Amino acid sequence: MEVIAPTIQMWLTFAVIIGAIVAYASDRIPLEITSIAVVTVLLFIFHMLPIEGPDGSHVSSRNLLAGFADPALITILALLVVGQGLVQTGALNHPARQLIRLGEKAPRTVISLSLILVALTSAVLNNTPVVVIFIPIMATLAEKLGRRVSSVMIPLSYVAILGGNLTLIGSSTNLLAAGAYQAVGQGRIGFFDFTMSGAVLAAVGFVYVLLLAPRLLVDRRDMKKRLAGSGGRQFLFQIELEPDNALVGKKAVAGMFPGLKDVTVRMIQRGRTKLLPPYDDITLEAGDIVLVAATRQVMMDLLNASPDMVSDAEGDPGEDEEDPPRKRRAIAEAVVAPASRLDGRTIAQTGFRAETGCSVLGIQRRSRMIRASIAQLRLEAGDVLLVMGERPNVMALRDNRDVLLMESSATDMPVQAYAGRALAIFAAVVGLAAANLLPIVVAALGGAALMLTTRCLNVRQAARAIDRRVLTIVGAALAMGTALQGTGGATFLAHGMVEMLSGAPVWVMLSGFFLLVAVLTNILSNNATAVLFTPISVSLAGELGLDPMPFLLAVIFGANCSFATPMSYQTNLLVMAPGHYKFSDFLRVGTPLIGLMWLTYTLFVPWAYGLL
Repeated sequence: MEVIAPTIQMWLTFAVIIGAIVAYASDRIPLEITSIAVVTVLLFIFHMLPIEGPDGSHVSSRNLLAGFADPALITILALLVVGQGLVQTGALNHPARQLIRLGEKAPRTVISLSLILVALTSAVLNNTPVVVIFIPIMATLAEKLGRRVSSVMIPLSYVAILGGNLTLIGSSTNLLAAGAYQAVGQGRIGFFDFTMSGAVLAAVGFVYVLLLAPRLLVDRRDMKKRLAGSGGRQFLFQIELEPDNALVGKKAVAGMFPGLKDVTVRMIQRGRTKLLPPYDDITLEAGDIVLVAATRQVMMDLLNASPDMVSDAEGDPGEDEEDPPRKRRAIAEAVVAPASRLDGRTIAQTGFRAETGCSVLGIQRRSRMIRASIAQLRLEAGDVLLVMGERPNVMALRDNRDVLLMESSATDMPVQAYAGRALAIFAAVVGLAAANLLPIVVAALGGAALMLTTRCLNVRQAARAIDRRVLTIVGAALAMGTALQGTGGATFLAHGMVEMLSGAPVWVMLSGFFLLVAVLTNILSNNATAVLFTPISVSLAGELGLDPMPFLLAVIFGANCSFATPMSYQTNLLVMAPGHYKFSDFLRVGTPLIGLMWLTYTLFVPWAYGLL
């Protein structure tokens, strides 16, 4: 093994990496600022102190900045846009509802089975599209079953990584390590050559991910989601039963009506008669006006399932377009302002829809229980109106003096007419990438472009799907990896470890080698770590006169321990935005998992190969 002499550039690179990890973990400085500062410092160092790498290449500004155009980063951003297209069309609402029905009695079982399916699928498919498929499904399952979204996103990424340990094609890391292994004169690695060892590590890791990881995660939902009605605040809605409404003929069971789950029926107005709870032996009839109290999210779900279910305060949805399901609508909350002309009038008297183009779906009033239809209710200053309309009309309420728009509460309604095309685009992206007919970056970019051109989502929604933290943190991570390799820092660390463990038992050397690879894979990319350390593992086994396979497994399994930082693996970056995670979340949850994988490898692999 060639000895690399330390240089001032190498020590400065080590200092920058340590400083970046400390800054990321502290969360006192925004990730974006830390990432940009890291790149800037590296650019300055190698401009003032240029260096030629061990392979003859120079660490230049061009290759330090190349990470911002890296295909892996472009793939991640494009897949985020494709996933947003599925969300905006509500394409996964139906399969998610099916899973939710299965999981109503045993939510933990359904989530566990979903994670097992992810792990097994990741063993034979690229795990990045697998995670993209399950992100919206797992998020919906968690919300519907009363669990924090943050409790399932990191576990989703981790089980996909663990599943990649099972077969040769389970991860690009495995393929790169196998290719480097063959390139240095060793034999070919078979499809299932390390399945047994990988299954042991995956099983141990899965138990940790399922039982302990969710307990270490914090609910980091952003303020926008809280304002958007994710809490338990209830609005008053009315449902006018037309003859073709699915609720007509439904009979109350134990005071609850089938089809009106998670809502409280306040009153049923039948002609001039007001029917009040409890509802025993009451059957809903055409012409009934059902007054219900429910959270905003529950009513959005009802609207997604049946757009004509909820009537506005003026009697009907008020859609004049030939194809209303294809119109992009938004829902937002607006407060009746003091001295508003709406004060003391019913919605119909105000002509609110004619003036603003927005319908009032629900009203929230905290002062007292309301048992009157919304159409007859006189508004008061401080009432919160739930309004729906085309997004430009909703956002125009900012200039309306009669209401105060809570702008951060505005959310888009899914355009379900485009759900079929969104699913077709998504299936094409996954299929082309999984079958290796196209590179995943080409398939993902094509899918993102098609989502836009087919109107599954607009440019604003696509831009909102791109997380700037992902962009900056990947660019900074690849710049640090380039500097570490260019200065010979990674090889220097590997040589130091070998020297330090010289004369130790073989299982100790294997354990230490695994730990070094596992630590560096969270700083370098996992692919770079695999390529860098595979020749070192073969050389180390050759010096000891041993079978190189357990040393190669230390590289493969160690490089797949991409748990402690978000930039160490693509799937971590994919779940970072949906889970609202910080760098410290990955460090807190991933570090114990790396330790557990290290301990499992140390106990099992040397024993399996007779090296104890």
